[in-house]
Amino acid sequence: MLQLTPHHRLLLAVNPVDFRKGIDSLIALCQQHLNEDAYSGTIFVFTNKRRIAVKLLVYDGQGFWLCMKRFSQGQLKWWPKADTRTYTLNAQALQVLLYQGHPQRAAMSDDWKPVVAQ
Repeated sequence: MLQLTPHHRLLLAVNPVDFRKGIDSLIALCQQHLNEDAYSGTIFVFTNKRRIAVKLLVYDGQGFWLCMKRFSQGQLKWWPKADTRTYTLNAQALQVLLYQGHPQRAAMSDDWKPVVAQ
């Protein structure tokens, strides 16, 4: 099972990808185009040109997960501009994005941080 937590590093690949690509092609894209280690545990988020679907790629220490969500209706309302190759976001923002929301407009609480005893 894939679980999104505040401890995950999440990177959006800003430029759309061909959704015929599978695990091996997306690993190569992460390493060659995004200059990121696909084996790091980072969750990579991709979309297609029409923004009607999202793919997540992550290595869990034993193998790769490739998850895809195709929207029943509509398309993504937000995706970062192509100023950079990647865009970092947190788990809450990804949840909003997966429900076709706008992460920069959503009211979200700060990530929980443990209190250090003194």
